[in-house]
Amino acid sequence: MNSNTLNTQVRSFIESLQSEKGFAKNTCRAYSHDLEEFVLFIDGNYFSKRNQKDADSTTVDHVNSLMIRGYLAYLHKKNKKVTISRKLSAVRSFFRFLVKRGIILDNPLEQILTPKQKKTIPVYLPVDDVFRLLDSIKTDTLIGKRNRAIFETLYSSGIRISELEGLNVFDVDFKKRLIRVLGKGNKERIVPIGQKALTAIMDYRKRLKSETGIEENSDTALFLNKRLGRLTSRSVARILEKTAKECGLLIPVSPHALRHTFATHMLDAGADLRVVQELLGHESLSTTQKYTHVSVDRLMETYDKAHPRR
Repeated sequence: MNSNTLNTQVRSFIESLQSEKGFAKNTCRAYSHDLEEFVLFIDGNYFSKRNQKDADSTTVDHVNSLMIRGYLAYLHKKNKKVTISRKLSAVRSFFRFLVKRGIILDNPLEQILTPKQKKTIPVYLPVDDVFRLLDSIKTDTLIGKRNRAIFETLYSSGIRISELEGLNVFDVDFKKRLIRVLGKGNKERIVPIGQKALTAIMDYRKRLKSETGIEENSDTALFLNKRLGRLTSRSVARILEKTAKECGLLIPVSPHALRHTFATHMLDAGADLRVVQELLGHESLSTTQKYTHVSVDRLMETYDKAHPRR
């Protein structure tokens, strides 16, 4: 079989994201899904007309800018701009990979522009709502103690859900109140964590030991599922969604919303933007700056209400 087929090279690209760039499983899964859709579109709308019996016979050098524009038109029929940008970004990264490896000479996306997006303010919770969410979690069971510890940790540290999923017991320094996380690109960083979150973690691990015999200081996954395996990001998201609904929050709450909330509350309280950048593990300051829009909006709202001659 030709090694330069779309399907073969997509698999090679996804493998490189994992092995060379250290992308998280969820990120690689998203890239894979978007590129599979792209390959199906190219095969179904262009090369099936040539009576190709096998989709795997479509090679990467068959694809040109006209086909990319056709794919963009197809996406515009059913997707929002933010989704189109994400899917196009995946295809763009894929073809850059092919050029870099010398598999193709010309990139068919060179003249293709990414759709302009509206600047959106990240979803975040007011302080009272965060406290209501956390305090609503009953801690009379092992699962309750675990869930409380998870969401206290997310709000206290601002780490990504994938970073929380990867935490082991020895990554938590209870004396120095620090946690060690492995972020994007396998980059390690040290993040402060509050005493409330640490206390919740200790309560959970003590209860875990009494019910299962797993030692508090055994270097296993920090948060476990009912089968005593590592708790996944998807499970955490489902638990949080359910908890938010049960305590009466009206806006959708995701683990990433807790990360947004952490950043917003830090900036509202006067934290330096570059410190927040470091805490969040952002490579670019511009990524962190989106949170300042929320703080400025709140500042203007306070000004309008308080100033006698506005």
